[in-house]
Amino acid sequence: MLVSITGIKKFAVHDGDGIRTTVFFKGCTLKCKWCHNPETISFLPQIGYYSHKCILCGACADICENHKIIDGKHIFDRKNCTACKKCVKVCLPHALEFYGENADTDEIIKILFEDKEFYEASGGGITISGGECLMQPEACSVILKRMKNGGINTAVDTCGMVPFENIEKVIDYTDVFLYDIKAIDDSVHKKCTGSSNKIILQNLKKIDEYGKSIEIRIPFVPDYNDQEIEKIAYFISNLKNIVKIRILPYHDYAHSKYSAIDMQDTLPCKIPDFESIENAKKTFLKYGVLCPIL
Repeated sequence: MLVSITGIKKFAVHDGDGIRTTVFFKGCTLKCKWCHNPETISFLPQIGYYSHKCILCGACADICENHKIIDGKHIFDRKNCTACKKCVKVCLPHALEFYGENADTDEIIKILFEDKEFYEASGGGITISGGECLMQPEACSVILKRMKNGGINTAVDTCGMVPFENIEKVIDYTDVFLYDIKAIDDSVHKKCTGSSNKIILQNLKKIDEYGKSIEIRIPFVPDYNDQEIEKIAYFISNLKNIVKIRILPYHDYAHSKYSAIDMQDTLPCKIPDFESIENAKKTFLKYGVLCPIL
């Protein structure tokens, strides 16, 4: 079975417990203002051009008429680009990157099994992420089932903005859901992501009722959702299977990615300070949340 991915990251330590291998699926149902992986938003394949890596060798121009070197500058005609990947294959300095590889699930599974010893030694496993991985639920189910049958811990990193039947296809093969909560107030969520959060909150309740372990992940972005923490804490205090809460301080490292794929850069300007993050963590204690808060 083929699946569209943007990459596979080995020795990941921020995508669940222990050492993990993370598969990043392409395509997302949200458009978060602060997204640090904008290459995963579109469901279509894309070519990224990183000008700071380009050595103006002209190899891409020799193989594709959409690339030209003129007066010492690289010109990329995106409107006629079909993302055929020929230019990427000849770009030795990796100034050109391809996002949206059609990978076979059997090949992905083979790669995931390669580091089983590291998973076992560290209490880790594999994570499927995105974009929104659960928009390709059949492929997710195939991968997760094989991992579970092989004795490997599985995690699904999701924004929850999917039909619940997509979640049902993977829920029996998932050890923990890494579940993003951006806001409780629907108007705030729409401002931050472009979409309502009603389905997201409904799906979270259903996963909790199912009895699955859930790690809540909250991107903390000043002037966007920092005033939502108390509401999030109250909402979470009524759930039964939250095993961890992780506050993710916003960073603005992804500017080059937006430029590379010729996408409007929506990254906020303000970075959270240490005190505001610590105060956010204390809010959960006030509502009696007893799981680890990181």
